[in-house]
Amino acid sequence: MRADRLVAALLVLQARGRVTAAELADELEVSVATARRDLEALSMAGIPVYPQSGRGGGWQLVGGARTDLSGLNADEAQALFLLLGPTRGAHPQVRSALRKLLRALPESFRNQAEAAADAVVVDPAGWGDRSRPATAYLAALQKAVVGRHRVELTYAGRGGMPSTRRIDPWGLVVKNDAWYLVAGTDAGRRTFRLDRIGGAVLLDEPAERPADLDLEQVWAEVVGEVEERRGDLVAELQVRAGGVGMLRRTFGRHAEIGDPVDTEWVGARVAGANADVLARRLASFGGAVRVIAPPTVRARLAEIGAEILAVHTVEASDRADR
Repeated sequence: MRADRLVAALLVLQARGRVTAAELADELEVSVATARRDLEALSMAGIPVYPQSGRGGGWQLVGGARTDLSGLNADEAQALFLLLGPTRGAHPQVRSALRKLLRALPESFRNQAEAAADAVVVDPAGWGDRSRPATAYLAALQKAVVGRHRVELTYAGRGGMPSTRRIDPWGLVVKNDAWYLVAGTDAGRRTFRLDRIGGAVLLDEPAERPADLDLEQVWAEVVGEVEERRGDLVAELQVRAGGVGMLRRTFGRHAEIGDPVDTEWVGARVAGANADVLARRLASFGGAVRVIAPPTVRARLAEIGAEILAVHTVEASDRADR
């Protein structure tokens, strides 16, 4: 898992001071390309790890070999735990490594590093819509979550009209490359899409955050509420074996994979708000899915196919001109 590899890479650098990607790859039993990507990830996250050119170059942890993390400053420590925190629950060894790293930090900014480790949740299952990139406010919101700052947020809701409100940021979630902010408001818990945020000003006011907050559990509740609204109609279908992963990513928890039909096809069930929504999502699979029922989804999928065919059919006269 990447989190424990990053921890291991940092500890190797502390012990040796400087390593090449090949040496690190041999130490961690990964490819040279993977070791290089891990070193680059540490460097891009703000950890003082830099490539050294020239004879005997490699990668160096600035400050020389160390046996603890006391050489990291507060921003660097936060960057490290923001990088590692999203996968902290994936394996007991990862959690153990993070606890050891946390204890090695200077006490003066240990709390902020711990807050950074709890600031982000990664949810790999998409909701079937287009991925939305992070906005310019991601870094500011990370700072607000870690530092427990109240934020004045400018946000465009479903109606499209922006409004300004004060919120208490609880944490950030990246769901299949789309970013969300979970926050407390006067109306209770709310979730904000980062691509709809038009401004984020950190206020000199402490944010209120439930003492026993479990961000992963809160996000699971959010997902449950959203998917309950989106899963009114169920479609029975067959999907080619190679498309099972894409089906899971597209429909998230609303995809149920069944038994193989034969060597090529696998049975499945997916849910959506209505026939049109289901058909539009399934159309992206082309011939990799066969809808068995209900007839409304089959009919709408056929209509979408006819529309695509009408728009993209090249007439014989057009082909002759080319």
